[in-house]
Formats: sequence, structure tokens, C-alpha cells
Amino acid sequence: MATDSTAGKHPPAKPAERGRAFRTLWRSSAGLAAIEFAIMMPVFLVILVGAVDLGSMLFQDYKLDQAVAAGAQYAAVNPSSVNSTSGALLASSIAAAVEDANGTAWANDVVVVNDGPTVIVTNGAAVTSGTDANANNCYCPTGSPPNWNWGSSMTCGASCSGGGLAGKFVTITATSAFKPLLTTYGLIGSGTLRQSATVETQ
Repeated sequence: MATDSTAGKHPPAKPAERGRAFRTLWRSSAGLAAIEFAIMMPVFLVILVGAVDLGSMLFQDYKLDQAVAAGAQYAAVNPSSVNSTSGALLASSIAAAVEDANGTAWANDVVVVNDGPTVIVTNGAAVTSGTDANANNCYCPTGSPPNWNWGSSMTCGASCSGGGLAGKFVTITATSAFKPLLTTYGLIGSGTLRQSATVETQ
């Protein structure tokens, strides 16, 4: 009895049928890829913008640090100006050094010369205050920036209760507002960047 060896088998697909099947599969895969891309795009966007914001924040903080360093260096090379006669000019010069480091009105800063002459720069406008005579005294400042506590004047070279010796100091604080590109869902929030320095001149 003869048997049919092709029974139960499908005939081979014709080239046209294979082409249609391939095109259908390709359209299906392309559509799926488009859907996946649309779902993942917001996540990629947040990560990308977050990376840009982080870089911008670090760069802005670096500029603040450089500006404060410029002011601290100016104070360090002018120790003889920490007195009641030259203290006000020294404070103004240090504030100008901080401001000029990266352009005009790019940051706000506060310079205090030995609990005496003070210059506060806000949006490019400088205001002077403080008691000039205090610049002749010596102090043991405590606390942390920007909230230094000068305490009472002491004999220059006397031991401070917290360690060290009483001397003359210049404090510098610079701040700059930072606003990220993506404020709603970004990885970095808005805020104020701050850099400070304390220079002992005597």
C-alpha cells in the first residue's frame, strides 16, 4: 500500500508570501520600538538635563570658589591695611576683587575686616557699614560661615579658649543663585551656592 510522504506537511511558502510575512514582522518590530522609545524618552531627557544641570552647578560653584580665593589672596598680601584707617578701603577692594573675578553683579558678597569695616554687595550695589575702630583690635572668632561670632576684643597673641591665638581676621562670603534648566522634575533643585573664607592677617 502506497503512502503519501507529504501528508500533514505544509507546502513551502512562495517568495511573495515570505516577503509579506517579513514586512509584517518588520512593521510590528518598528512599531514596538517606537512605542518603547516614546516611553523611555522622558526618562532619558530627565537624565540628560540633570547631567547638564549638575555640570552647570559645579562650574558656578567653582567660579564662586575662585572669586573668594581672589579676595582672600588680596587680604593676605595687605595685612597692614587691617586697621581703623585703611580697613574700609581694604574691605571695598576685596569686595571688588570678588565681583571682578567673573564679571559685574554675577554674585553677592559680604566682606568684614576684623569685626569692623564691612562691605555688602547685592546685585552689584555696595553698602558699607561697621565700626572702623574695631579693626585695631584682636579677636578669637568662632562659629561657621557666614555666621561668625567675633566675641570680645582681646590682647593680640593671647590664647583663645577654642585654641589658637587672638589676631586680626578678614572674612569673605560670596553667594550666587542657581536655577536649573528643568525645575519641575530635574535632579538638581534651585538654591543658593555659597563659598566662604577666613584670612588671618596677624
